[in-house]
Amino acid sequence: MILIGHDEPWREWREAAAGGRMHHAWLLTGKSGLGKMQFAVAAARELVAEPGVHQPAGDHPDIHILTHLPKDEKEDKKQAEGKPFELKRNITIGQIRAMQQRLTTRPTLGERRAIIIDPADDMEKSASNALLKSLEEPPRGTFFLLVAHRPARLLPTIRSRCRTLRFPLVGDDRMRSLLSHEVPEADHDAVDAAVAAASGSPGAVLNFITSNLGPLNTIMRRIAREGDPDFTLRGQLAEAIGTRPDRARIQAVLDLARAVIGARAQDCTADEIPVLAQAHSELVTLTGQAPTYNFDAGLLVMEIGTLLASTAPTRDRADA
Repeated sequence: MILIGHDEPWREWREAAAGGRMHHAWLLTGKSGLGKMQFAVAAARELVAEPGVHQPAGDHPDIHILTHLPKDEKEDKKQAEGKPFELKRNITIGQIRAMQQRLTTRPTLGERRAIIIDPADDMEKSASNALLKSLEEPPRGTFFLLVAHRPARLLPTIRSRCRTLRFPLVGDDRMRSLLSHEVPEADHDAVDAAVAAASGSPGAVLNFITSNLGPLNTIMRRIAREGDPDFTLRGQLAEAIGTRPDRARIQAVLDLARAVIGARAQDCTADEIPVLAQAHSELVTLTGQAPTYNFDAGLLVMEIGTLLASTAPTRDRADA
């Protein structure tokens, strides 16, 4: 994927690196799908590289990445076989302690090493507390890059020890340009739906374009505009989403629904704003719960449809 929107983060990072006193911990923040992890790896490679020392093209011995591990031994075996596998929900204290054990040794190729944690906001509480000790007393030559989509979930004491590097949202025009380059065969409606649902995230827009959101976008906008008193449109929405959508598709549907309500808010009366705000708030809650709650897909779709219908002009809304 072409990475866009990184000009300012790179400027800030390289300016700090050239200053002679590089901060030992960085917090890379911004919406999921902005390429923060790709930036972290590239920045870490620049950080540990030394003149005259060969740098391997693949995995680097002085760059250590902590992320979600396979859920269990069965999923670990699937990963080894190259099959789809489930991940643990959190980064564990065991991973942090294993990393800290490595910090008792010297870097392999030079004087510096980098620790990347992605996403840092998914660390267990005990893991966060353990990491804090390393941030308070970092070994010489060790730098931490914490990737966080929701930095408020991190301990305040961790945030206070990091320099924040913010990644901006990408404008719709640049998103469309990205899609025209990466997915030139995508039709206009699909592009419109993907851009609306992604809300400035290049990674999300590419995921959404493969989720065939165009038909869903059309139905959702009709529900929000016309209401759905006889549940016909909600039935069409359920059919378009599918009987067994995976979590990625459910997430895309929820993001699209929020974008549809956002579009309604741009052309509404003052009296409609409280209803739109309430529906959007409830969709935000559902979006936060979706990755971990075992929702019944059919009931979830109906709930999404009902929230959309509640935002239609009063005379067209479905009965509560």
